[in-house]
Amino acid sequence: MTIEIKVPPLPESVSDATLVTWHKKAGETVSRDENLVDLETDKVVLEVPAPASGTIAKLMVENGATVVAGDVLALLEEGEAAAAEAPPPSAKEVETPVVESADSGPAKLSPAVRRLLEEHDLDATIVAGSGKDGRITKSDVMGYLKTHSDENVAPGDPAPELEASAAAIGLSRTEQRVPMTRLRARIAERMVEAQQTAAMLTTFNEVDLTKVMSLRKRYKESFEKEHGVRLGFMSFFAKAAVEALKKYPAVNASVEGNDIVYHDYVDIGIAVSSERGLMVPVLRDVDHASFAKIESDINVYAGKARDGSMSMEDLTGGTFTITNGGIFGSMLSTPILNPPQSAILGMHNIQERAVVIDGEIAIRPMMYLALTYDHRIIDGREAVQFLVSIKNSLEDPGRMLLQV
Repeated sequence: MTIEIKVPPLPESVSDATLVTWHKKAGETVSRDENLVDLETDKVVLEVPAPASGTIAKLMVENGATVVAGDVLALLEEGEAAAAEAPPPSAKEVETPVVESADSGPAKLSPAVRRLLEEHDLDATIVAGSGKDGRITKSDVMGYLKTHSDENVAPGDPAPELEASAAAIGLSRTEQRVPMTRLRARIAERMVEAQQTAAMLTTFNEVDLTKVMSLRKRYKESFEKEHGVRLGFMSFFAKAAVEALKKYPAVNASVEGNDIVYHDYVDIGIAVSSERGLMVPVLRDVDHASFAKIESDINVYAGKARDGSMSMEDLTGGTFTITNGGIFGSMLSTPILNPPQSAILGMHNIQERAVVIDGEIAIRPMMYLALTYDHRIIDGREAVQFLVSIKNSLEDPGRMLLQV
């Protein structure tokens, strides 16, 4: 029986996808639920599994092609008999390490890891995995490449001997042109869209984190022992944002056409950097979440960003966004809105500075805050008072418990 392998239904708001990599060739046998091909959308990589065991009869679409939901990708001859009739592999195929075979092992590869292995022509069996159940992460692959310099060459890199000779005479001027990934192109599109459609303005303030840092130091060990997760700064900022959003609902609203949509819930997007680019996974119902829940969800998303397993559902929605440029050393920035949201909070580096407290100079851990907002629906007074509310909550964390 011949089965058509089709592009699955794509996530909402995604019209098409790019076929990134085939993991099987025509004539090769497959097992049920084995990943056949990776499809890259604007935000995530989707895997297309085999609906049944059998043999790939024909590939209908090549790598790099753009496809839409329902397109036929390949034909599969179902059954063990069909598999037995498959032509034997060539000598070249036998001698070449097959990365995809690692999918059937205990440490299944994520699309991002598999793609990195293929780019560097590495066999997954030679890379030690540090993830759960021995799963190989992107960090594992990059670490292997750094310690095996002769294998740390990507397709398109200049030949080592040519680069060396050019460097010897001071003429090392290499260039490499690569197309944008769909994710990078989508990020660029959304950033330009935000600047063209919203009346963006940024207001700034600074916050003294003395009391927050004191709380973290006092309860760090007991918190981790009780909840199994470390107490970070992001949960404090998320909870402070919740209190401020309750006071100024326009900051939690979004613009849809000529309408303003007010949300009676708080879903906060946390901007994270990944190998594929910027991603904004969403923490749901933060207004009802505990500090431990927030920190746990952030850890889960950080893991997904590292191994490329973020789903479209993880990235969909959000009523407000927090981005932390401080982890990279940023002192001050003006973040760009994440449409259709009306505001985004920028955190920055914590540095000890001399400040005046009750008429005396003191050294305090200070952070600059930035709130970029859509001036079409948020007045300057609301934006400034929103940021002051966050400042007050962080400088006196008891406010978050008493909701004052």
